[in-house]
Amino acid sequence: MKSTIVLGIGATLLASCSGNKQKTEEKGGQQRPNVIFLIADDIGYGDLSCNGSKTIHTPNVERLAAQGVRFTDAHAVAATSTPSRYSLFTGHYAWRRNDTGIAAGDAGMVIRPEQPTVADMFRECGYVTGAIGKWHLGLGDKTGTQDWNGFITPGPTDIGFDYSYLMAATADRVPCVFVENQRIVNLDPNDPIAVSYKEPFPGEPLGKDHPELLTKLKPSPNHGHDMAIVNGISRIGYMKGGKQALWEDENIADSITVKAVQFIENHKDEPFFLYVGTNDAHVPRWPHPRFVGKSGMGPRGDALLQFDWTVGEVMAALEKAGIAENTLIVLSSDNGPVVDDGYADRAVELLGDHKPWGPFRGGKYSIFEAGTRVPMIVSWPAQVKPGVSDALVSQVDLYASMASLMGKTLEEGAGPDSQDHLDAFLGKDLKGRDYVVEVAGSLSVSDGEWKYIAPSNGAAYQKLTNIELGNSKEEQLYNLKQDIGEKKNLAAEHPEIVAKMKAILEKEKAK
Repeated sequence: MKSTIVLGIGATLLASCSGNKQKTEEKGGQQRPNVIFLIADDIGYGDLSCNGSKTIHTPNVERLAAQGVRFTDAHAVAATSTPSRYSLFTGHYAWRRNDTGIAAGDAGMVIRPEQPTVADMFRECGYVTGAIGKWHLGLGDKTGTQDWNGFITPGPTDIGFDYSYLMAATADRVPCVFVENQRIVNLDPNDPIAVSYKEPFPGEPLGKDHPELLTKLKPSPNHGHDMAIVNGISRIGYMKGGKQALWEDENIADSITVKAVQFIENHKDEPFFLYVGTNDAHVPRWPHPRFVGKSGMGPRGDALLQFDWTVGEVMAALEKAGIAENTLIVLSSDNGPVVDDGYADRAVELLGDHKPWGPFRGGKYSIFEAGTRVPMIVSWPAQVKPGVSDALVSQVDLYASMASLMGKTLEEGAGPDSQDHLDAFLGKDLKGRDYVVEVAGSLSVSDGEWKYIAPSNGAAYQKLTNIELGNSKEEQLYNLKQDIGEKKNLAAEHPEIVAKMKAILEKEKAK
């Protein structure tokens, strides 16, 4: 849908989008803010101390929350990374397509160059745009056709990003390299990379055959993380070559953070939009030695502290550059948490009283609340009054809301499912959306009080991760105000509410 211009942001009107790098609408007008999307990976609502966790301390996130709006009912569109990030960038429900599932390591670009994105919008408004860190949206045109040893196209520049420094896939999938501006970093042309998701390369050892080479982490049984060995950890998929370009897992967070800080320093004198996708706390978890043993919960807990450090470094860079007051930060996670997701890192054993999912049911992969209800903080010291909001908000609306912030009307077809809820994100509207629609095997719709989960033939439980997926052949209805843990199915008792929620889903599916 098209966004509308919002008046009265603070005491002045923000500059309208005009395609150049002017910072003010007129003399004395409000300077347009820099915008940062800081998206964690697999961090749950209960993983952050600002959301009430007593078992982990994340002081930098707490500080960001104290100067911004902390949301209690914020949602990703999906309970896994690829569809969640797809919807974040495009304002389009991932479930409307059948090719937005968890992307393989050699997947082609899930977001096609012809699709408008939030980065396109910012670039059209004269912003410098950057994407750094976890991507998991594919690179190149089609699966398995990338030129890993040359210029990989299409890529982030084709969907609105001027600069990119990305993990080629995701941490547990090959190729385990960074890609800067669509070329692999530190690649030796005399040692070219080859990648396959079909068959292993002769002579390349595999984790399932050579456990003695797994010097850092060993895979959990039956998860499939037992193929190519990189940095003493076996992954999904096969690769050979590129030894000089391979990352070291303990340095992934540092690499992402350094590049984010450099981007801020390089563009402090012009408006910028920066996406920072951290790898924490996705598997394999092998934090930097600075954090090892500090949480008391093993690598997963230490990765949470490492994420908090990244948040602190980004905030410090903004303060050093003198632009912290007028930078809008959206901190969130791509989906809910998972404890054992494929590696024997003692995460379950060392969890103790910690509840990554908070008061909710499920987790990553699940249509229950813990799968898609995620942490969210919006900070903009120059304009946002600190507080806590129970407004119902969705990441899919960041596209239209940021366009509204820019004073830009989206062209036809851009962000088709994105709604302008800028006032909710800025803490002025405490209601937010009428309802959110989400996907994780089943489709669900929630209006903040009632949640309906459509019937499906999917599994109800995932044994490997010990997560309730929420799928059922029966209709499910929960009153989230009275039953936040979604324990009592009220579908049979409230057929009229079931009918109402089903009608909403049917209307959305028909669009």
